[in-house]
Amino acid sequence: MPNPLLIAKNAQQELTLLPALVNRHGCITGATGTGKTVTLQVIAQALSDSGVPVFMADVKGDLSGLAKAGATSAKLKQRLETLGIDEPQWAATPVTFWDVYGVQGHPVRATISDMGPLLLARMLNLNDTQQGVLQLVFKIADDSGLLLLDLKDLRAMLQHVGDNAAGFQTEYGNISAASIGAIQRGLIGIGEQGGEQFFGEPMLNIDDLIQTDGNGKGVVNILAADKLLNAPRLYSTFLLWLLSELFEHLPEVGDLDQPKLVFFFDEANLLFSEAPKPLLQKIEQVVRLIRSKGVGVFFVTQNSLDIPDTVLGQLGNRVQHALRAYTPRDQKAVQAAADTFRANPDLNTAQVIGELGVGEALVSFLDEKGRPNIVERAFILPPASQIGPITADERKQLMAASIVAGVYETAVDRESAYEKLKGRAATPTAKDGVETGADSSIGATVSAWGSVLGGLLGGGSGRKDTVVQAVVKSAARTIGSQVGRELIRGVLGSLLKKK
Repeated sequence: MPNPLLIAKNAQQELTLLPALVNRHGCITGATGTGKTVTLQVIAQALSDSGVPVFMADVKGDLSGLAKAGATSAKLKQRLETLGIDEPQWAATPVTFWDVYGVQGHPVRATISDMGPLLLARMLNLNDTQQGVLQLVFKIADDSGLLLLDLKDLRAMLQHVGDNAAGFQTEYGNISAASIGAIQRGLIGIGEQGGEQFFGEPMLNIDDLIQTDGNGKGVVNILAADKLLNAPRLYSTFLLWLLSELFEHLPEVGDLDQPKLVFFFDEANLLFSEAPKPLLQKIEQVVRLIRSKGVGVFFVTQNSLDIPDTVLGQLGNRVQHALRAYTPRDQKAVQAAADTFRANPDLNTAQVIGELGVGEALVSFLDEKGRPNIVERAFILPPASQIGPITADERKQLMAASIVAGVYETAVDRESAYEKLKGRAATPTAKDGVETGADSSIGATVSAWGSVLGGLLGGGSGRKDTVVQAVVKSAARTIGSQVGRELIRGVLGSLLKKK
């Protein structure tokens, strides 16, 4: 049984997080500058030391310090004396850096098809009518065996559907030219914000996020998000897609001694802000069920009111930093935050929230029976790694030595909807021995699944490739029907709101 993770301390007791209950989820809340980032760093390093991989978005650039051992300072010595604890054993944490733009980390990509119309509609800020048209475009692409991998594929597909709207109307219903235009304009904005780099192949392999180093420490995956945060819809939709991929990819494992992965969702208010009801329902479903996959989720935001009650009620482990009540609305928010804790008769929780200093917090973790402990006022312990960012040269050295170095750096642009619709690829014929019609869809599926299974089996050539191809082709024929093609897409993809 893994040891409890020491996170905070006051004069009376040490406050520990139980690894077996981390997948009951949690939240870290508080105003800007009150210590949320250091709390996040302390919990992440404690999990890593226990052998648990972590994923987090670094919205300010400070979390890269996890990759370097900390050092003593006069201010830190004073804090340690106040807490009555020994100096930490300074140590770095194994880190893998990721970046949608491929600058401060290894590139992260997803395909348009895997993202699905619901998440894309959220990213593009589409209304219901426009989202319905986007779903039809995906449906037509599925039925035509056209792969949607990157933005140019989707643009080509939109143009194709718009130019042939009258021909599709009988089978698929009315397709508004105005909606097609609105989607195309939205894609221009997404492309300028980083969509051109994000959408494409090779797509991120979820297993690359669940790694340990040679010493048994969990690897901390840090997404560079300071630039990405300037495109808040792209940022929040990407993290939600990643969470849904974990949900779909990982098998059911029940209650483990410690989680397989802990996912920190920073700036969580961007996820829930203006989210449509169907999306909120799916978020609630994923959060509720993903614990059985061995994944813990922590939401990090300024105020617990940023999180819907249906989600907040599932977050058992809580750290509340200071909130300032300058207005009646702020006072109401402070009271609401206080009411979410199990009351401590020795504390006026609402009053204390406004009095907390930097690095101080109200803490309530789950006990061994899964019950929230009485809220306690405590100091968050200092991390053993560096507080603050590492240098650009140090980051480059770590990226060069990473276990995924060279895997995602080169983009792959294989034949997909754009090439077929623009006539750049040769037209397949029966004489050439190329499957056509429904079989062309199977061929596309074979190609997609082949690359995935090939990677899982270690790649290679010769007989191994022949075996992989045979297995994949058999599986693809089984799912080659219309229903099968649609089921390939994820839980937050095209199956939502199907008529």
